[in-house]
Amino acid sequence: MRETFHVEARSDIDETIKKIKSRGLKAGLVIKPKTPAEVVYDYLDKVYMILVMTVEPGFGGQSFMADMLPKVTAIKQECAKRGLDVLVEVDGGISEKTAPAALKAGVDVCVSGTGIFKAKDTAAAISAIKRGY
Repeated sequence: MRETFHVEARSDIDETIKKIKSRGLKAGLVIKPKTPAEVVYDYLDKVYMILVMTVEPGFGGQSFMADMLPKVTAIKQECAKRGLDVLVEVDGGISEKTAPAALKAGVDVCVSGTGIFKAKDTAAAISAIKRGY
């Protein structure tokens, strides 16, 4: 039997997106590591960004989960198939060592917290991540 997944939302996603957009803002969705990429496909034409968590959300300093990168690729491919320009972002465990793999998977935006703020030289850490791009 196939496991059923849902988007981790407490409110109606379509209504929330409409409310956000009615205020002139852009809407995005986030998926956690155990959520398959396909869950966001129904919303791709309504959002400007999908954030794929590459750690379990909740606290900093976790290790990058490279097995999340196929989700990035799948979402980018689905967007290309539909002619949509949706940004895909990753957050969690991003450093100069993990950013190149994220880029190769198709990521548009990398978020790095601990990788920068715990570095001895934050400017050097940012530059190192950017070199991956």
